[in-house]
Amino acid sequence: MYSVLDTYGDDLTKKEYVTNPAIARDEEIKRAIVILLTPEKSALLVGKPGIGKTAIVEGIAYLIQKNEVPEALKGYRIIRLNSTALLGTMTVDGHEVLVATQLVEELKRVEKVILFIDEIHMLIGSKSDGPMDLANTLKAGLDRGDIKVIGATTTVEYETYILRDRAFLRRFEKIDVLEPDENTTVKILMGTIPKLEKQTGVKMKYNEYVTKLLVKAIVSATSEFKRVYGIAAMYPDVALSVLSQAFSTALYYNKKEVDVEDFYTAIKSSRKIYPDSIIKELDQFRETFKDLCKQENVILPVVKLEDLEREQTEV
Repeated sequence: MYSVLDTYGDDLTKKEYVTNPAIARDEEIKRAIVILLTPEKSALLVGKPGIGKTAIVEGIAYLIQKNEVPEALKGYRIIRLNSTALLGTMTVDGHEVLVATQLVEELKRVEKVILFIDEIHMLIGSKSDGPMDLANTLKAGLDRGDIKVIGATTTVEYETYILRDRAFLRRFEKIDVLEPDENTTVKILMGTIPKLEKQTGVKMKYNEYVTKLLVKAIVSATSEFKRVYGIAAMYPDVALSVLSQAFSTALYYNKKEVDVEDFYTAIKSSRKIYPDSIIKELDQFRETFKDLCKQENVILPVVKLEDLEREQTEV
């Protein structure tokens, strides 16, 4: 029998996690679990882009894997479904039906499944959309308790689309996901390093103390007013992108370890930071790590604003 879950879904509870993917999100995870255990209620994560909504859901899946959830939630699967996939149609017994309609029918036959639907606002159509208003397709199942959902959307889209559908909203409990502060972002990046090491095969060169100083340099360089306006970059995503770039730079130069030069280059190469902010951060970086550079016989080049702007224009 055709399975929407198998065809379009990604089972997060079968994913391999090197570390906890939801560092410093204990409160949001606890709230989501309590909501999921509440009859006829589902959870709705609302926050700005890049703030870690998906990581929270992966964190719940990670806890399910480790059997560190309440007994009532043990054995559940969390299946991620792209909202755009649910907008499509499929042929069943010679008839065209909505994928979402077929999904609801399938969920009546399976047990212990929680759907994670990112960009859940896309399921809500206008009054003129008729059958394409997929929120209506899911409402009955949500009411009966046949369907448990974790939805995610941005603050703007929540206010624009979801708030206008009171019937759909009534089935959810909202969880506000706030941007972590700088100290928390440092913890998130430090906790992500083992994952990046496994993914790239490149290790950090330094002990925890020096590594933390390098991570703090990235977090400082990507603080709020240094970010390029309009790219919707937030902590931790904007800082994680620079950290990942440091590992990629080491790979490019066939290194086995990520060193101070790779962090310097990653900050210099970021397109999410204003050029003048990059120059100031690089100046501070050279001062902070001058002793380390001297010890390793490394010279970090002074970068001029006009040269950086020209490089970025040429790329």
